[in-house]
Amino acid sequence: MKLARLLETGCGLAILMVLSGQGEPPAVSDLYRLDRLPVLRDHARVGAVTSYDRSGGNDDGFSGKHSFVRKDAEGLVLADLQGPGVITRIWTPTPTDDTLEFLFDGEPQARLQVGFRDLFLGHHPGFPQPLVGFGAGGYYCYVPIPFAKSCVVRLRAPKAQFYQINYVQCAPDASVTSFGPMKAGTQQPDLEKAVELWRSAGQDIARFSAPPGARLETTRRSFVLSPNASEAAYRTTEAGGRIVGLRVGPASAIAGKARDLLLRIVFDGTEPCVEVPLGDFFGYAWGQPATHGLLVGTMGETNYCYYPMPFEGQAAVEIVSQRTAPVGLWTEVVHTPIARTAIEGTFHALWRRENPTKAGQPYTFLDTKGRGHLVGVVLQSQGFESGKTLFFEGDDQTTMDGTLAVHGTGSEDFFNGGWYDVPDRWEKRISFPLSGCLGYQKHLGRTGAYRFFLADAYPYRQSLLQTIEHGGENNSIITDYCSVAWFYSEGRPTASLAAPPLGQRAVSDPQEIVFPMWWQTPIYAWSFDRASLTRKKAQIGGEEVRYLELAAEGQDWFGPHFISPTVDVPAAGVYAVFIEAVKGPAQGMVQLFQNENPVGEPADLHAEEPAKSGRLLLGRLVLAEGRNDLMLKLPAKNERSSGLGLDLVQIVCVRER
Repeated sequence: MKLARLLETGCGLAILMVLSGQGEPPAVSDLYRLDRLPVLRDHARVGAVTSYDRSGGNDDGFSGKHSFVRKDAEGLVLADLQGPGVITRIWTPTPTDDTLEFLFDGEPQARLQVGFRDLFLGHHPGFPQPLVGFGAGGYYCYVPIPFAKSCVVRLRAPKAQFYQINYVQCAPDASVTSFGPMKAGTQQPDLEKAVELWRSAGQDIARFSAPPGARLETTRRSFVLSPNASEAAYRTTEAGGRIVGLRVGPASAIAGKARDLLLRIVFDGTEPCVEVPLGDFFGYAWGQPATHGLLVGTMGETNYCYYPMPFEGQAAVEIVSQRTAPVGLWTEVVHTPIARTAIEGTFHALWRRENPTKAGQPYTFLDTKGRGHLVGVVLQSQGFESGKTLFFEGDDQTTMDGTLAVHGTGSEDFFNGGWYDVPDRWEKRISFPLSGCLGYQKHLGRTGAYRFFLADAYPYRQSLLQTIEHGGENNSIITDYCSVAWFYSEGRPTASLAAPPLGQRAVSDPQEIVFPMWWQTPIYAWSFDRASLTRKKAQIGGEEVRYLELAAEGQDWFGPHFISPTVDVPAAGVYAVFIEAVKGPAQGMVQLFQNENPVGEPADLHAEEPAKSGRLLLGRLVLAEGRNDLMLKLPAKNERSSGLGLDLVQIVCVRER
């Protein structure tokens, strides 16, 4: 739509306000002006300074060897950036109580000093929560820190560990005023607006995705989608507009491991710009809602997306079913008649899967040519070995226009987290405005995450390659990875956006699930009297063995001593239940029960010398999908046994049908 026509229709002011963001350096306003997300970025260069292991190994911060660019008399210089430019993101999982300093434009004294940990806690007035925050093992700051000529980031400490500092280096003639008290004061209204928006995750934020003053309209539909059919949620053949909100529900009806519902969006042509499994587009993980972010997620039964989607002429939003049964759905499309301008890209989403990933090659989120910018990714990571997630040691790498611009320090680090498989860190589903953990299930070899980009978007003029490794070194752990990448493109991207055939999309559940009893497998209950639980390790048969020791004597209140572990299985079915234990002179007999009846024969764990038992089949049970409480009892002991013990190494559940 031409600007003259926009002025005639009363939309000119809003569009001019969108135009004002072109080519400008990132600012606090970019944290709430979602309407500017489609504007193509013309910054000179995007990069990052990180603590990644330059040798290609996995020492991305553990030793601190690579955790500075140089040392000086005052401490460690974490970054030495030349301007004009803007720091757009700071992340670490290892903050300290030492002082973090920012020295601008060659000044000998730091203009900004803040405790490294305090930077992320909201204690500084220029860095309010939730623009800064912490959780899932990581600490993040998204408040832009501009510098006119240069910026040195220094930590007054003898050692630093993991960190990432993302920045934009602007064109030499860009007008940038360095961060300072006066600058922070003038930014206060923008900070307040950004805080208001970020605290609204899950709510209707379409007004932030639309240009200021835009008139919003909502098209609502409810329908029963027949098998192998499609329904239009929104269709227009008018002279352009933009979608600023997309909501689809109910979420429970969309859930499922087959990924047999598709979201298809076509803008200004015949080829889809979006053809993505419906749930995955909204951040589902392994068939269930898992994301509660600012731009994409699920709130109750409502899936939502607030990425602005401008188009020049026509638009069609369709839900496509490849199910064998009908499904009832409703849709809401929030839109405004303000057409895409020449400085804006078209919204695209790409669903990819590598099952299996390729040995020696990283997983690819997006590999495309053209001009545009990446604004979000979500990754579902599935290992092939139960109980192991070492694949998440892999680093992200971003190559823009043929040059490696960003090299990360670990998979959960890319998503603002840290320390996977550690209690109260990266070990459960948790969401923040721009990032979050989809869940962590060690026994399934499964985890995943999402990250949205605002001021820190990754622009490219010729090409973009966004990858992430699978494995600590050399992409050596073969996995099942699938992802969605959200991005804007000036023209048709060269990456294929077509969804793979239905049979290649379904979630693959592991058939054999290992529950290590010495780590985080939950215990529902255990003996009420005359028994103790202890985690131990010992050298047995030349190897270090870790186990959970139940040491008991006599009888419990209600009969034999017992332990009731909780096992979480991915699908309902008949499972063979095995244990691996430590046999020894003080061990008893163990037997699987259900509803106070034995399921199988007791296994005698007595031995003259400690030894691993190998797998012992205790019986078969019908287990429900999700959490199940097993019952292991110690009904007796061998007459030669000196005790009534059970040293559990692991429980293994193998699905048979």
